[in-house]
Amino acid sequence: MIPHDTIDTIIQTARIEEVIGDYVNLRRRGVNQIGLCPFHNEKTPSFTVSPAKGIYKCFGCGKAGNSVNFIMEHEHFSYPEALKYLARKYNIEIEEEEQTPEQLQELNEKESLYNLNLFAQQYFSKMLTDSEEGKAIGLSYFKERGMRDDMVNKFQLGFSPVKWDAFSEHAIQQGYKKEFLVKTGLSIEKDARLFDRFHGRVMFPIHSASGRVIGFGGRILGNDKTHAKYVNSPECDIYNKSKTLYGIYFAKNAIISRDSCLLVEGYTDVISMHQAGIENVVASSGTSLTHDQVRMIQRYTSNISILYDGDPAGIKASFRGIDMIVEQGMNVKIVLFPDGEDPDSYARKHHPTEVEAFIAANSVNFILFKTRLLLGETQNDPIKKAALIKEIVNTIALIPDGISRSVYVKECSVLMTISEQVLMNELNKILRAKIKKGSPELGQELEVIPPDQPVSEPQLDIDHDSAEYQEKEIVRMLLLYGQEVIHIKLNPADEEEVPVGVADYVVHDITHDEMAFENLLYKSIYDEYVEGVEKDAIPDRNRFLSHSNHEISSLAVNLVFTPYELSENWFKNNIMVTTEETRLQMHVMLALHAFKARKLDKMMTEVRRKLSDATSPEEQGVLMKKFQALKKTSIQINKDGLGRIITR
Repeated sequence: MIPHDTIDTIIQTARIEEVIGDYVNLRRRGVNQIGLCPFHNEKTPSFTVSPAKGIYKCFGCGKAGNSVNFIMEHEHFSYPEALKYLARKYNIEIEEEEQTPEQLQELNEKESLYNLNLFAQQYFSKMLTDSEEGKAIGLSYFKERGMRDDMVNKFQLGFSPVKWDAFSEHAIQQGYKKEFLVKTGLSIEKDARLFDRFHGRVMFPIHSASGRVIGFGGRILGNDKTHAKYVNSPECDIYNKSKTLYGIYFAKNAIISRDSCLLVEGYTDVISMHQAGIENVVASSGTSLTHDQVRMIQRYTSNISILYDGDPAGIKASFRGIDMIVEQGMNVKIVLFPDGEDPDSYARKHHPTEVEAFIAANSVNFILFKTRLLLGETQNDPIKKAALIKEIVNTIALIPDGISRSVYVKECSVLMTISEQVLMNELNKILRAKIKKGSPELGQELEVIPPDQPVSEPQLDIDHDSAEYQEKEIVRMLLLYGQEVIHIKLNPADEEEVPVGVADYVVHDITHDEMAFENLLYKSIYDEYVEGVEKDAIPDRNRFLSHSNHEISSLAVNLVFTPYELSENWFKNNIMVTTEETRLQMHVMLALHAFKARKLDKMMTEVRRKLSDATSPEEQGVLMKKFQALKKTSIQINKDGLGRIITR
């Protein structure tokens, strides 16, 4: 268990713009920062981060929280796991008791898979550098490929012994369960025996965006054609190939700083580029590019360059995947290496500055590249050229921005020596078909309810005297200003104002008038302030922003977060601006008076109901006196506290 003071240190130390900046490309907008939401697919940024308040909120999907919540949501971590991740990031030491074998068994399945993969990575790395077999076979292979020791260590490369069950046997001896060895794919079970999936291979650990080992790629070093050259971990609860990019953990900061991502095919391509000092590079690991992988890149940049080894057949096969990137509104470029070269070999043979210069000089926009490549295959055949035109226009139609579409129509018309109007007509035909395609679905939806049958809206039982809004406002004031001080007069006749804490004043005032909260969620937060006042320890709002109860933490963020804040320039230029903070006393009083006024309204409604049911004159008299007293108090609070006159 992590001590509370350590949790407070972690939360106070973690800078939310840094934590989220590891996953999302943020740009400044006033005092806040914005970016594309990592939790849902969007093209216009609605994800807002407030460094001052230490919270984030997406105004598209509603996700909100602080640094801990973000890591929990994004990485699917538990509360303690998220805290440990942030502690590692900020070098905060967490003192915990060493886990016993019994406690290890109680770890949830996902954490067990993560732990096993970490254990495997450390084992393979040790075998590579410390065993004679690993040095002779694995390390010599990496050295032959020109990989430096720092790259071997950075990417945690390793070696799996040739013996069929060396790793499986060692893992079982160390207490790891057979079921997890099989689930991660590190071991294969056959005839009640375990065998190593990766035996005799050099190992490439695959990391998540947060740096955890989620899988492995293994390369065989012999010339045995009966075995696959590369073997990857099978998919499991922590590893989904279509949602993973090799090298993303090591590349994300460089992608953000350069506002560009280089996409290559294999593990060694990534490592060689890093060794050349080019770090904004990731690999799809031999798989066709997926929507999830594109969205992962788009969190960091809208610019992507795909590096190819010069094989036209391979490039054409990837067109469908690249079309998908275009559809996301990203700027896609193609870099073609000379015949016989790929990013790995080119980076090893040339100086880093030469590699960068080559990429910059040979980056061609995808649509223009595609047009030129296919145009070269038409050989002046009219039928082939007509097919080419349709192919290119279909790609242009995927671009979400109308201006960009027009620019590409103009440029492609020149390349293909065809009228711009012809291309525009074909483009409009495709766009109209896309719009029309949605009509049948809408029609089917409308046909669910017969047109002659009136639709009856469900009758909602609304409490018109509910104080929910007023309760919410008081909780908001406590979260924002509970530890602030206001100056009030204890009696109207007093001239001297006394400093009082906002939480102290609110709690004592509500308690004195014997009023209670009805909304259970608001009440749970208010009750913690009541307890804090009694113990003279007013809770900090961070307690609620990182509350273990997700409902409370979400509510706290939504109440604290505001999409718009005053620019610092107002204050630099000595412009006097009235804000809630500058008139805090007035706003606290207004919140309390509005709460009391609504509570009195509800009490009067209840008395009216009882009056209508009363039969004896005595009971009616008592209720009428009570009603008049409540109304008198209500008129006074509305007039003096809220500045409004009650006419009914």
